[in-house]
Amino acid sequence: MSKNNKISALSEKDGIIKPEILSSQVAKHIQAFRKLKISAAELIEKIILGDKVALSRAITLIESTNPIHFEKANEVINGCLPFANQSVRIGITGVPGVGKSTFIEAFGKHLTNIGKKVAVLAVDPSSTLSHGSILGDKTRMEELVKDELAFIRPSASGESLGGVARKTREAIILCEACGFDTIIIETVGVGQSETAVHSMVDFFLLLKISGAGDELQGIKRGIMEMADAVVINKADGDNIQKAKMAQIEFNRSLHLFPIKDSEWQPKVTTCSSITSDGISEVYSIILEYISQTKASGYFNGHREAQNQYWMMETINEQLKNSFYQHPEIIKQVESVKKQVVQHEISPFVGAKYLLELFKKIRD
Repeated sequence: MSKNNKISALSEKDGIIKPEILSSQVAKHIQAFRKLKISAAELIEKIILGDKVALSRAITLIESTNPIHFEKANEVINGCLPFANQSVRIGITGVPGVGKSTFIEAFGKHLTNIGKKVAVLAVDPSSTLSHGSILGDKTRMEELVKDELAFIRPSASGESLGGVARKTREAIILCEACGFDTIIIETVGVGQSETAVHSMVDFFLLLKISGAGDELQGIKRGIMEMADAVVINKADGDNIQKAKMAQIEFNRSLHLFPIKDSEWQPKVTTCSSITSDGISEVYSIILEYISQTKASGYFNGHREAQNQYWMMETINEQLKNSFYQHPEIIKQVESVKKQVVQHEISPFVGAKYLLELFKKIRD
């Protein structure tokens, strides 16, 4: 294969092999759609009409690192923007093994059963060695993925935003324009990803299990302060009593934290993703939160603050990319690194030199 014909995981390709969970009719529709050279205007039109295949293709477009796709992606996002912002955005986090995917499937099925349209943006862990991704959420959510009122998009976390896919924020807009009234964002459950997800959702839910110990003592306070609700999962069988005891303990802990800007007192409840006991109560808590914060004006104010935050984050990202991708910086950075390693200059002097060089060549 020539260098000019390299295959990229983010490039637009022809048809895909049909997964077993898809009907042959749906698979043929996907293959036929992917073979089309579709314009941004056509993508926008199909997304607004609720076409999930067009939505998937548009998300692939905005995730692409190919500069050719950048303008087209922006056109699609801007075209969808007037039809967005009509959903409830829910972030869900918890340590690996807490049952996030099982909970999301049970919760998602509860929502679709009452007529809600649910989009799940699930960020899968990427390997730091191979940079590959497990992308297993569609396998773990077998029932939800087949639901006509649901859409599941697994994305490799990569290295951006501590595990949150680089374009998750834009994907939310596209999903809302496609008519999804409930957007669920699942984090990888560790590190900086919780902070990133918290900055793009209305309600932040922390999943816990009883008897797991205090392995996360070092970061527990930060995550607990962000949580609008703590849900003790796997409250079934012999674990019911333990879950109730954990609920009491977490309730006590949450009352020690300062009152949130939203003036919402975080609630603790239990549920079983296997039996679905307590799932409807979780949704009732979310509805109560939405009602209270909309009445106080916090809901809209919080969204406005998030939009400003993401504008500044985008500027920071673009400046960073411009710096590291500039040919002259690429040429000089290794030389400066060597000087720093050999203690010929300090890291601060090295950074100042490269920044001044960048400013000079940009002027």
